[in-house]
Amino acid sequence: MPYLTQRAFQRFWQSPAGKIGLVLTIALSALALLAPVLHPYDPTTDRDYLARLLPPTAAHWFGTDALGRDVMTLVWYGIRISLSISLVSVGIGLLIGLVLGLLAGYFRGIIEVAIGWLTDILLAFPSILLAIAIVTVTRPSIQSVVIAVGLAQIPLFTRLTRAMVLSLREQEFVEAARALGATPDRIIIHHILPASLAPIVVQTTLSIGTATLEAAGLGFLGLGAQPPTPELGAMLSDAFKGGYSLSSPWTTLFPGLFITLMVLAFNLLGDGLRDGLDPRSVSMN
Repeated sequence: MPYLTQRAFQRFWQSPAGKIGLVLTIALSALALLAPVLHPYDPTTDRDYLARLLPPTAAHWFGTDALGRDVMTLVWYGIRISLSISLVSVGIGLLIGLVLGLLAGYFRGIIEVAIGWLTDILLAFPSILLAIAIVTVTRPSIQSVVIAVGLAQIPLFTRLTRAMVLSLREQEFVEAARALGATPDRIIIHHILPASLAPIVVQTTLSIGTATLEAAGLGFLGLGAQPPTPELGAMLSDAFKGGYSLSSPWTTLFPGLFITLMVLAFNLLGDGLRDGLDPRSVSMN
């Protein structure tokens, strides 16, 4: 196991995409974590109406918005909120999808049929439309976005986990554990789940990028974080609704740029993890 772990790390480190994604992810995470420490900010009071829509200067590196707020500070806090939404929502989808996939793949029968129906129902709707419907019913808020995006992630993790369990449940090491009297829950937790983690970890990383994009889309539609909470999608929406997106392009350029960077970071990190955790690629070297 230590040898395989070392080989996996070496393969990951040989991936340019993985290294770029790791650096971007660490940098963005550091910005999110350090924002309240390095720059305490209150969007309800930190305004300067005399400095409305100023272009980027030495005082305001990313310019200011229509309320005189520093765009760089808003983006800084927006990264924190967007990243929090993505991590929690993907965590919800991962936890529920993992449990459903393990149950469906190992026990089969009516359990698999019932979970399959649930998955098919959720997959019948595009994820963004499903999220919009859920947020509309539960009222726009950060909590509603987390729930909506998390529910949209469940079918993906359920199907992936079920496929992995189906390919592993008849393997010799599982049969040996079963012959020695291991209970189903022990087999699932100690044998099948560890062997399934590599593709699940990769998919989790990729899903964070997808969740970031969906959360930003909901924010742009006015269904996410509500004013005055700084959120990247809501910042884009404010610029377009206020009619200054073209005359003051920095109000859309920087929020859009950091949304792109967040999605790119996790996608590249996922590609690098796929290279490192693929057992076939590790065994061939």
